[in-house]
Amino acid sequence: MTVNTHKGFTALNRRFILPELREAVRTVGADVVFLQEVLGTHSRHQKKVDNWPEAPHYEFLADTMWPQFAYGRNAVYPRGHHGNALLSKFPIVHHRNHDVSIAGPEKRGLLHCVLRIPGRAQEVHAICAHLGLAESHRQQQLELLCHIVRDEVPADAPLVVAGDFNDWRNRAHQLLEERAGLHEVFRTARGAAARTFPSRLPLLPLDRIYVRNAQAHAPVVLPRQPWSHLSDHAPLVAEISL
Repeated sequence: MTVNTHKGFTALNRRFILPELREAVRTVGADVVFLQEVLGTHSRHQKKVDNWPEAPHYEFLADTMWPQFAYGRNAVYPRGHHGNALLSKFPIVHHRNHDVSIAGPEKRGLLHCVLRIPGRAQEVHAICAHLGLAESHRQQQLELLCHIVRDEVPADAPLVVAGDFNDWRNRAHQLLEERAGLHEVFRTARGAAARTFPSRLPLLPLDRIYVRNAQAHAPVVLPRQPWSHLSDHAPLVAEISL
């Protein structure tokens, strides 16, 4: 599953809905959850927002259902920080956050986690991605992603790359296929990437799940209810077989 948490608030930051988001994510029950825009800490919200959790948001979301989690801090500001996170029911044996920010105030990252699956000798690699809004930045970040895949992921290892690509022009598919061997699961199943943004009336295919050395089955865009008020991006789910 991949979902942009919008830092735990509804659109335009009108209401704090992280507890509702946690229950919805728990209902899906995915083995691995890729999170973007998840807060590590925010001192102002902590003081002013009712039912603000004591733990970082990724730990609050993991709760008792995902015993393993990793966080990659991307944006740091005087009152706190946020980034990408991965929740896993499988052991995370290693993780590394790659800063792929290009220029200006936009901070972006790629969180690379290595998972050990019980009963399997080969480890599974998972990369949680959140790319930039500018086309030129995204192209450079996609190149960096390909370098990370080539340098850090064995050629025969199962790999899942998921997250918010902001790629409304669909420029990422060909590059990732040719240079990293990655195939987007909705394109494989349906011929086109899923429309996920804005969640109330999805028009743009911003969110993706790519795989290599694995097969995806039954990819689904989660329905408007209850998700349209829990995130500005519609979450994606797919069953991955190794």
